[in-house]
Amino acid sequence: MAMMPKRVKHRKAQRGRIKGNATRGNRVVLGDYGLQSLDGGWLKAQTIEAGRIAAQQYIRGEGRLYIRVFPHRSITSRPLETRMGKGKGEPAHWVATIRRGTILYELGGVTEAQAKICFARLAHKLPLRVRMVKRRTH
Repeated sequence: MAMMPKRVKHRKAQRGRIKGNATRGNRVVLGDYGLQSLDGGWLKAQTIEAGRIAAQQYIRGEGRLYIRVFPHRSITSRPLETRMGKGKGEPAHWVATIRRGTILYELGGVTEAQAKICFARLAHKLPLRVRMVKRRTH
């Protein structure tokens, strides 16, 4: 089942604009490797779930997968062949707003080669350009 919030303050959100780079959630903190977005955009809850399944099937319980994004925003749509002027449509699906540089998924407990293959499988599911990044050690 796709992710969605339990409750929200406003049922219908305005579209807004996705500008700039991510200032939060832009470094690997939970795992050893991360999948970082190179574009901004919306990521559907169904897409996040499809990526989770693709990664889980590959790692088969060896490592640990962390999902760093959550779909908080509702996207509304009107029924097909509906005339203009009857207000805003009902919520159709939920999306996560992704800025450039956001870490989407993280992997821990696997080798770099395994992480690369796993993220390549996962990247095929995503509508954004992504790259693999390593955890920084200080």
